[in-house]
Amino acid sequence: MPQINKARSHSAVRGSRSDLSRLRIALTVFFALDGFIFAGWVVRIPAIKERTGASASALGLALLGVSAGAVITMMLTGRLCGRYGTHRVTVACAVLLSLSVALPPLTRSAVALGTVLLLFGAAYGSLNVAFNSAAVDLVAALRRPIMPSFHAAFSLGGMIGAGLGGLVAGSLSPVRHLFGLTLIGLLVTAVAGRTLLRIQPPSAPEDTTHQPSAPRRPNPRTRGLVITFGLIALCTAYGEGALADWSALHLEHDLDAAPGVAAVGYSCFALAMTIGRLTGTRLLERLGQTRTLVGGGATAALGMLLGALAPSVWAALLGFMITGLGLANLFPVAVERAGRLAGPDGVAIASTLGYGGMLLGPPAIGFMADWFSLPAALTSVAVLAATAAAIALLTRRAAG
Repeated sequence: MPQINKARSHSAVRGSRSDLSRLRIALTVFFALDGFIFAGWVVRIPAIKERTGASASALGLALLGVSAGAVITMMLTGRLCGRYGTHRVTVACAVLLSLSVALPPLTRSAVALGTVLLLFGAAYGSLNVAFNSAAVDLVAALRRPIMPSFHAAFSLGGMIGAGLGGLVAGSLSPVRHLFGLTLIGLLVTAVAGRTLLRIQPPSAPEDTTHQPSAPRRPNPRTRGLVITFGLIALCTAYGEGALADWSALHLEHDLDAAPGVAAVGYSCFALAMTIGRLTGTRLLERLGQTRTLVGGGATAALGMLLGALAPSVWAALLGFMITGLGLANLFPVAVERAGRLAGPDGVAIASTLGYGGMLLGPPAIGFMADWFSLPAALTSVAVLAATAAAIALLTRRAAG
């Protein structure tokens, strides 16, 4: 009889491990899908601009719809996750994202474009909160720092989506291309979503009574820590947004790079960030969260100083790659830590602050470039990366 009970217990554990493995694969797929769809939309912005006949300023205002929709709904999504569960909300938001990406090329004015982008941004922001919250539960259950691997999947999905979009841009209209993304998104959601809906969000092994992603009322100290990790996410996302919009211009105008070489700048940064995230779990296991945050912020600061102030193109490209490696794991660690402290609401707060940093970066760089110069403005990325390292170092005892 004891042998039978022992066998059943072993089988249950093994089944649980199998569920966790399948859950990890499903969440990885959703992270990749998110990056894939978003990148596919981004590469068709010029063509959609022509279809709508929008001016540059009108297009800029319309594109704010993505950001506005995301920021408005992120905090609400945290509450929905607490009420309905992260898995259900993830699947629902993935369906909405897949459907909404087909709408922008159907518009004929900047106002209409901005309106549908509100919906697209809401789906995008909500999905980010939902699957990050689900990933936080899985990280706690596995007791391994695997959060960077999910964000690596997002980066890989974005690279594939951008590459595929560039390949089909000459042969497919935006309507057909983005409708194809809708079909792919719905198909992937149907397959991966079945796993999410069948498996309950896991509990941490040491706390079997804990309800994953349940609503929590953080005390002032906890809320302060969540905001602290949100500020680290902001500093990181500021750099991502700045390099996405200004790296090519810096290389071409300040260092006289050819347009093709200048376009490689952000690709070097994105590739390095992806590599950094793929190796992030091993790095976190060896160094721990605090050392990873401090070391990453310091590395990014040094890399960005090289990227902004280097006298040659190749030195600047090297600086961008070092920056990508440094920033790679700051956002995943910050979001995971905020989620561990306050559940989906913590993820929502950190994500909202992070997204705010991505919005703040490009215009802030533009203003500082007008006041000083673009190389000087880009050093602000180094300043904020160093700030993230300092925040992590100063709050290491409280965070622990």
